Amino acid sequence: MIVLKHPDEVETMYRANQIVARLLEMLGEWIQPGITTLELDRRAEEYIRKQRAVPAFKGYRGYPATLCTSVNEAVVHGIPSTQCLKTGDLISIDVGVVLDGFYGDAAKTYRVGAVSEGAERLIDVTERALYLGIEKATVNHRLYDISAAVQEFVEANSFSVVRAFVGHGIGRNLHEEPQVPNFGKPHQGPRLKAGMVLAIEPMVNMGDWDVKILADNWTTVTADGSLSAHFEHSVAILETGTRILSQAA
Repeated sequence: MIVLKHPDEVETMYRANQIVARLLEMLGEWIQPGITTLELDRRAEEYIRKQRAVPAFKGYRGYPATLCTSVNEAVVHGIPSTQCLKTGDLISIDVGVVLDGFYGDAAKTYRVGAVSEGAERLIDVTERALYLGIEKATVNHRLYDISAAVQEFVEANSFSVVRAFVGHGIGRNLHEEPQVPNFGKPHQGPRLKAGMVLAIEPMVNMGDWDVKILADNWTTVTADGSLSAHFEHSVAILETGTRILSQAA
């Protein structure tokens, strides 16, 4: 069942997502060659708790950390470690918080110093695909209009969208109905209504779309070892238009 949010609930979700948005901005300042993903995780948890919020991922289904830190060929769910970032790496960071009973969730891929031309293009295409999907998140569009917009743009740029993981509804739970795939045919799926809040999150591979999960049972990498990028926003569909809750004010 898709749960529609009351305007007051959307405001609470906005506050939760603004914590996420500010943290993603700070991570952009902290990320540099030589820092470990574990240190990024420590700083992130400290910041979230100072905002009187709770890290949403830590303990979720047994996940051990505040951030998902996915480097290079890692698509999603990379566990922070003593691994040092180096110049030329890509790192995708996904983070969620709980504030006053509601969730915020967003993700961004960062460059570590100068990166290759191909990596730059991958990041740009993935981020643009997110915003093309968001443009379709309006009243009276259908759910798969979002999916098709993402897929068409990504594949037109000779990259691939991950099939194994998708976006989702969000609210009092981190993952709610509906699922929001990054692939599909337009004009299909539930009609979008005011009060829906969706986490739209393209995961895009430089090579093939297939992925595999490593022995830690979390870290998901591209099956062919190619680079991957990930961007996500939590968005509210309103009668007046689409509100990107996790975009920094």
